[in-house]
Amino acid sequence: MDRAGEPEPMLGALLRVPFQAISARILADLHGAGYADLRPSHLTVFQHLAFDGSRVTELAERAQMTKQSMGALVDHLVAGGYVERVADPVDGRARIVRRTERGMLVERSARASIAALEAEWATALGADRLTECRALLVELAELLDR
Repeated sequence: MDRAGEPEPMLGALLRVPFQAISARILADLHGAGYADLRPSHLTVFQHLAFDGSRVTELAERAQMTKQSMGALVDHLVAGGYVERVADPVDGRARIVRRTERGMLVERSARASIAALEAEWATALGADRLTECRALLVELAELLDR
């Protein structure tokens, strides 16, 4: 409890705030770079899309959403030229979603946006503290992935 008697914010809420700030910054920068048709939900696809591509079912599972909802997001990204569906080399009946060249440009723009934001946070918090925060989050992610 803090001094006012109110409970401290829960960890999930504290993690949500920087995540939302990152998403908002990426989207604003992408819109500024000419990708105005992208919406916050589309970032979920890029976030969970493996470098060499993923099945829609895998994307949906990683994003904790239905296959139908993920399929609709992928359809929009296909129509915009960001991703494509190709035959799965392991199972010809299945389809793999992978980035197109336009999708790779979005990926590079998003990474540049994140780097700029992290540099701002390093200035505000101190580079050592941000490095420590990142190391703790990496450790936590590895623990949870086991």
